[in-house]
Amino acid sequence: MLRLKADADETLQIAALAHDIDRADETRKIQRADYDDYNEFKAAHSRNSAEILKDILHECQLEQPIIDEVCRLVEQHEIGGDSRSDLLKDADSLSFFEVNMPLYFQREGYEETLRRCIWGYRRISPQMKKICRNMTYPQPLLNKLLKEAINIPSEGNDDGPT
Repeated sequence: MLRLKADADETLQIAALAHDIDRADETRKIQRADYDDYNEFKAAHSRNSAEILKDILHECQLEQPIIDEVCRLVEQHEIGGDSRSDLLKDADSLSFFEVNMPLYFQREGYEETLRRCIWGYRRISPQMKKICRNMTYPQPLLNKLLKEAINIPSEGNDDGPT
């Protein structure tokens, strides 16, 4: 987040750090296998993370307006919709490509990672697409995969990974 907006306020910073918090709680984690549609899964994941985070922020005794804005941002982090949630969506997407993609590839394999990359690339802003196009990985296969994802026309399936 701070790389994209050096003066990001505390609500953006908290949302950036905690937007995927449901993945840390196995008892409250939303499972991809429970959803036929990838976008429905992502929406449920966002709502669930916001609910978990709301409880934590209340325990930390943050002011209600801060809690409300952090939870709103987390709930919107997969789809954006305004400048602040779009910024969080871009930070999340950039993090996937920079940090998580190699691990995702190890866990899910080429085809599933390709689908996830296509979905992720299509959702980011034009500015982040430029950054993404210039990324490289130590593994040539990941570079090939990213280039393939970037070059898939937008008219294809936007449902995301299976």
